[in-house]
Amino acid sequence: MGPTASGKTALAIELRKILPVELISVDSALIYKGMDIGTAKPNAEELLAAPHRLLDIRDPSQAYSAADFRRDALAEMADITAAGRIPLLVGGTMLYFKALLEGLSPLPSADPEVRARIEQQAAEQGWESLHRQLQEVDPVAAARIHPNDPQRLSRALEVFFISGKTLTELTQTSGDALPYQVHQFAIAPASRELLHQRIEQRFHQMLASGLKQKSGRFCPRRFAYGLAFHSLRGLSPDVVLP
Repeated sequence: MGPTASGKTALAIELRKILPVELISVDSALIYKGMDIGTAKPNAEELLAAPHRLLDIRDPSQAYSAADFRRDALAEMADITAAGRIPLLVGGTMLYFKALLEGLSPLPSADPEVRARIEQQAAEQGWESLHRQLQEVDPVAAARIHPNDPQRLSRALEVFFISGKTLTELTQTSGDALPYQVHQFAIAPASRELLHQRIEQRFHQMLASGLKQKSGRFCPRRFAYGLAFHSLRGLSPDVVLP
């Protein structure tokens, strides 16, 4: 694990050359099909040398939760170990790592109808209004979630509307721990300036590879799906569009 542009993928590929490991992606963007630009997805040559599991497994319009990741990752890990090899998980989505290592609280599954009602209310009244609503029912979660974070805000309200219990109540109960011996390695660049330079360089490479054009093809679909277009939340396409 490690921050963006820290060299996680390159290191994992090199490790696969000398160790009996199989790579599993731990990235909330790379699970989506067609998100080749704007997500730092390994290129075709890298994937040929070191195939990654849990890449391109969902359409961009589909939701994919930490619970989904844990289920899929455990299945892949079981398959890898059954073949006598070692799972090597590589990525930077800390929520996925946490869910895998510690298990998940017994939260209700997403409900499209409830989520649609929340998003409709947000469209009519604004997310600030929904944040005030969350403050009334779950002040602890509201203090942790910014009004400009619609995904987490929507989920906190959704949990309450479905279960009648707050997100804070439910997350106090942990799930099952990971049934494997785990060795954790993190890349922590000593120079933040160098890391920022690498991030900037990567962004310019994305632009040169057609990020704006790719964004233009996704945007009509995002508008059709509204906030439910999970794959584009927090990704570069929103940033580069005029």
